[in-house]
Amino acid sequence: QVQLVESGGGLVQAGGSLRLSCAASGNSFSISTMGWYRQAPGKQRELVATITSRSITNYADSVKGRFTISRDNTKNTVYLQMNNLKPEDTAVYSCNLQFLRINVWGQGTQVTVSS
Repeated sequence: QVQLVESGGGLVQAGGSLRLSCAASGNSFSISTMGWYRQAPGKQRELVATITSRSITNYADSVKGRFTISRDNTKNTVYLQMNNLKPEDTAVYSCNLQFLRINVWGQGTQVTVSS
């Protein structure tokens, strides 16, 4: 059974940085596509970034040039480095693992950016 645990959220001023981590249990991490998604109050969940098992990355237009997704298969962990944060980045950020029929979500971590 795969489980995902996020960490690294918090309160930061606009222009600041945060690094989110998502640690996965189980044996499927290295062959899975990992993703970060976010949901702001009153809005639908949206894609932030994904990284495939071959480390091909994809970003939402709103975070390109500011956020970087990476993975460490030796630690079963995916990261989201967030720089130049804006108040509109405030949301609950959730980690996702996908492989074939496996689709697992973490519990989420709150990111709040003050102006």
